[in-house]
Amino acid sequence: MINVKFIPAGIEIKARIGENLLEIARRENIFIDAPCNGSLSCGKCKVKIIQGNVETEANRHIKEEELQAGYVLACGTKVIEDIVVEVVEGKSSYLAGMKIEDLSGPKDKEIFERAKAQILDNGMKFSSYVKKDYIMIEAPTLDDNISDWDRMKRYLRNQLGYSKVFCRLPILRKIPSILRESDFEVTITHIPRGKNRTMIVNIEAGDTTDRLYGIALDIGTTSVAACLVDLYKGELLAKASAGNAQMKYGADVIHRIIYATKNKGLEQLSHAVIHETINPLLVKMYHDAGIDKEEVIAFVAAGNTTMSHLLLGIYPDYLRLEPYIPTFSNAPFIKASELELEMNSETFLYITPSIASYVGGDITAGVLASGIWTSDENVLLIDLGTNGEIVFGNKDYMVTCACSAGPAFEGGEISSGMRAAGGAIERVEIEAGTFKPKLTIINNEKPKGICGSGIIDLIAEMLKTGLVDRRGKLNRNLDSNRVRFDDYNIGEYVLAFKEEWDIHEDITITEIDIDNFIKAKGAVYSGVSTLITSLGMDISIIDKIYIAGGIGNSLSIDRAIEIGLFPDIEKEKFVYIGNSSLMGCYLTLMSEDARKKLEEISNQMTYIELSVYPTYMDEFISACFLPHTDIERFPTVEKILKNNKIC
Repeated sequence: MINVKFIPAGIEIKARIGENLLEIARRENIFIDAPCNGSLSCGKCKVKIIQGNVETEANRHIKEEELQAGYVLACGTKVIEDIVVEVVEGKSSYLAGMKIEDLSGPKDKEIFERAKAQILDNGMKFSSYVKKDYIMIEAPTLDDNISDWDRMKRYLRNQLGYSKVFCRLPILRKIPSILRESDFEVTITHIPRGKNRTMIVNIEAGDTTDRLYGIALDIGTTSVAACLVDLYKGELLAKASAGNAQMKYGADVIHRIIYATKNKGLEQLSHAVIHETINPLLVKMYHDAGIDKEEVIAFVAAGNTTMSHLLLGIYPDYLRLEPYIPTFSNAPFIKASELELEMNSETFLYITPSIASYVGGDITAGVLASGIWTSDENVLLIDLGTNGEIVFGNKDYMVTCACSAGPAFEGGEISSGMRAAGGAIERVEIEAGTFKPKLTIINNEKPKGICGSGIIDLIAEMLKTGLVDRRGKLNRNLDSNRVRFDDYNIGEYVLAFKEEWDIHEDITITEIDIDNFIKAKGAVYSGVSTLITSLGMDISIIDKIYIAGGIGNSLSIDRAIEIGLFPDIEKEKFVYIGNSSLMGCYLTLMSEDARKKLEEISNQMTYIELSVYPTYMDEFISACFLPHTDIERFPTVEKILKNNKIC
């Protein structure tokens, strides 16, 4: 065995000779960004060998001077002796420092109130399926010496009308001490099941009927956001969010599904999302709100179909294999204790229903929150997360599909790409003629990379200033030190020189990066086009476009249209609806009527598999252009390019 020490964490690990460096880090929960799951294709797992020697593979992501300085890709490196490894500054902080939509912004509060109003305006009530009752039981005597449990059941039968009362072992264990500590005056939390039946899920000393709490949780591929809710008042008492710790096993669902098939891979993925991500968020919210975890008695979670499977530790490989069948669409209620969640062990976890392998409960929850189901207008919902899901319809019909956009909108597959965290470039303007960029950086830090909204801005600006042509290829005739070409004639544009910003390396975007992003935006646009034409309609039928997902708040609609991500229609038709998945979870948590409507929505939505449509591939290829092969579909962009004398 040899010693592998990671700095600045100061963690030393025993490893076998020949073991992969990335796998060593994963084993001890040392976060090294690896969106491609160790396939040497993304170049994000760059680390520096400070001491000792390793065996490493040559690759295009490590320049010769970097290799000489000790930089390697962790996924392509084997350990052969004692080493000291530096995890490059900034990379390991993405997990905790990500910019995540969690219903806390001014826009989100407006959306929040609008979503609540839609429930009430459609005749639904806010009422929880969980009930609390304060009961005062007669203490036992020698003459009245029935058991504590029978005494409680007798009271509930005589006073509240429940002839059949149930509980599980954890509650039974609480009963004797709590009854006597409180002089037999206690509050029970229970779930009525029919007129005469109820299940007791908690017992507390004294009168606590004014305290009832629940959790709404959005489990994204990249990020997780949660809210602690007062179930009586509907108030958000605390919010918390973080990067999904599963990111170290791959940026997208396909990489994680593949990792789940490895030895103990599924166990590690479930541990990452529950113990490394969700539980710390829960503990933080309890502390912020000043409540005890035993008081949390309702829980609604939404995620894409893969995330739901991984949360429950269910083998997911059949999701990616034709005919793409999930283990479940409507999961049974799960007890918190079964997943080791930090809350009352008797709390039921409700997972919002999925539609198909690649359209999950996060979209169902988003449709509930958006109000498409009650709209007279034709509404298009686009969720711009790690996976690209699309819904189109109104109160009479809804169709949905998923497009394989990949992780590009989260900065994946982009050489200097990163997620929306401190140091990420999120807005870009380029000065015509000089090609000098003006950067807007999250938290006003030194730039570390560029996130999705920044990439959209950048490519649009490069097109308008003539830096790239409509194929995404750099202009070879420009006299600028910001445009350069390597030995393979692959071009790149320099956003930030390391000398001017005092950073480790230049921040650039290459022609390969641009091509990857064009394919991602092309997948979304062609998905929209195919979905609508499958109904015998065209783009002109759209009355509203709702944009959901973390990228939406920083997204420029103009720039998104200019690169061909969105249809070229009036800007007034675009509406940002924030984290619609989390909003839908909140509504489901607060209203039994909303939960029933959610399940109606999941049954009414029609899933369309894009791959079976012969026109889809043609649409996709046509959309892999800036903004599109058919420029007449984008008259606004055509006018801009003509004014700038760009073909």
